Amino acid sequence: MRGSSHLAIGLITGVAVAGLVPGVPFSPAGIALAGFSALAPDLDHPSSRLSKRLGFAQHYVRWAFVAVAAGMAAYAYWQLLPGADRRLAFTVALAFGLIGGAMQGEATRRLALLFTGLCTVVAGLYTGFVWLSMLGSFVCLAPFSSHRTYTHTLWAAAAWTYIGHLANQSLGWHGVALFAGGGYVSHLLADSLTKAGVKWLMPLVDISFKIPLIRTGSRSGNLLEVAICTGYGLLVLALVLSRLEF
Repeated sequence: MRGSSHLAIGLITGVAVAGLVPGVPFSPAGIALAGFSALAPDLDHPSSRLSKRLGFAQHYVRWAFVAVAAGMAAYAYWQLLPGADRRLAFTVALAFGLIGGAMQGEATRRLALLFTGLCTVVAGLYTGFVWLSMLGSFVCLAPFSSHRTYTHTLWAAAAWTYIGHLANQSLGWHGVALFAGGGYVSHLLADSLTKAGVKWLMPLVDISFKIPLIRTGSRSGNLLEVAICTGYGLLVLALVLSRLEF
C-alpha cells in the first residue's frame, strides 16, 4: 500500500483513539503520532516517506567520507614522517575517499538513517529517556532488514507500543502507547489487504497473512486504497459524532 494511504489510515486511527477510547484526550499531537507510527514499519523500504525524511543527512554522507579522507591525507602529509605510518595513513585516506566516491543510493540511505538513529540514542542517554534511545535503536536497525520482514511483525508492533508506554511514563502524556500502537498496527492491517500480505508471526511462522484485494501501484489498487481510506474515515467520523451526541 502507498505511503499516502498508510498516513491517511494512521491519522484516521489517531482520531478513533482520541474520540472513542475513554480517558484519552482529543489531541492533535496524538493524532499526528498515530500518523507517524503508521509510516514507521516502512523504514525498511528505500522509497518510503519516513525513510526519506529521517534520512535527511544522506546527501552529506558521501561528502563526509571524502572530507575524512582529505583530512587524514593532510595529517599524514604534514604530521607524519616518511615511513610505514605515513603509508598506512595514506592508504586509509584513499580507502575512505573511494568508499565516499562510490557510495550511492541504498548504502547512503542506510548510513544516514544509522547516523540519525545513533544521534537519537545518544540524546536519550543524555536526557535519561529510555524510550528515546529505544526509538533511535529502531531507526538504526530497520533500514538493514528486508522489506516486509521484521518491521512488519506482531513483535515489532509490540515493541513500538512499549516505546510509547515508556514515553507515556516519562512525559505524563496519557494515551501515547495507544496512539503509537494503533498507528503501527494500522499499517500491518492495511498491508494485509495487499497481494504480498504480512508475515505477522515471523520468524516463528513464515506465512503471509493476507486478504489479497489490492495490487499496489496499479490503477485499480490506487482507487481501492482511496475507497478504503474514505470508508474508514466516514466510519470513524460517524462513531465519534454518535458518541458526542450522548
